[in-house]
Amino acid sequence: MTPVDAGWAYSGLLVRSLAAGERVEFSTGTTEMAVIPLAGALRVEVESHRFDLAGRASVFERVSDWAYVPIDAEVRLTAPGAAEVALPSAVATTRFEPAYVAAGDVAVEVRGAGPATRQVTNFMSPERFADADKLMCVELLTPDGNWSSYPPHRHDDSPECPVNNEEIYYFRIGRAGTTEYAAEGFGLHRTYTPDGEVDINVRVGDGDVFLIPRGYHGPCVAAPGYPMYYLNVLAGPGGERSMAFCDDPSHHWVRETWESMDVDRRCPMTTANGVSRERKA
Repeated sequence: MTPVDAGWAYSGLLVRSLAAGERVEFSTGTTEMAVIPLAGALRVEVESHRFDLAGRASVFERVSDWAYVPIDAEVRLTAPGAAEVALPSAVATTRFEPAYVAAGDVAVEVRGAGPATRQVTNFMSPERFADADKLMCVELLTPDGNWSSYPPHRHDDSPECPVNNEEIYYFRIGRAGTTEYAAEGFGLHRTYTPDGEVDINVRVGDGDVFLIPRGYHGPCVAAPGYPMYYLNVLAGPGGERSMAFCDDPSHHWVRETWESMDVDRRCPMTTANGVSRERKA
């Protein structure tokens, strides 16, 4: 999914499966990228750097290590075994150095409360990774039956929004009690604008992609029995990387109710060491 494919200017995403021993070579050109294993291990070679990513069995198994690849770079990816990799990208102009981030250095945040409890894995949020030009990425994990991206929020060109970002949601659906993917699993996603020009409520399945150029987005609802993962890819024209947003004023009050609710003990769902203790229990 290139910016041209999406009909916008900055955000992109490639998800690719590699067979054991397969090698992929490419030039980044005007795009900076993150290399984040979805399944399996991966070797990343860029210029004089070599990063061996341990990866994971699935996005529901553990937090992964990852690599940053700058613009104007020659990149080689090699899979020791079968692997699947996500390459979120952004059109950029400033060149930074290639980088490796260990899984143990990735910040995991539990957000919300009650049925709106979810995990945010801030592997490339601006606050946790500063050495990029435009690209911002986080992973969301939602226990089955819970709601994420709630209250609905937006970060578009509306006057009240502090930043304007194009956003990609890439979904994976799991099966409760396991770290496996569920082809039959599903969840729900909503995107809308106050004037009603955009009013979309869709079923999302394992591997689906949803593009958000503008409007309020949320909730993302994980059906009972099917935990939900999504990779957020954001980039925009602002001079500063920021994931700031503004809630739909009609639903902002919901945040206050969280103060009297318990946090769902299933979160965090994953850590660098594997699934959380509460989830195992």
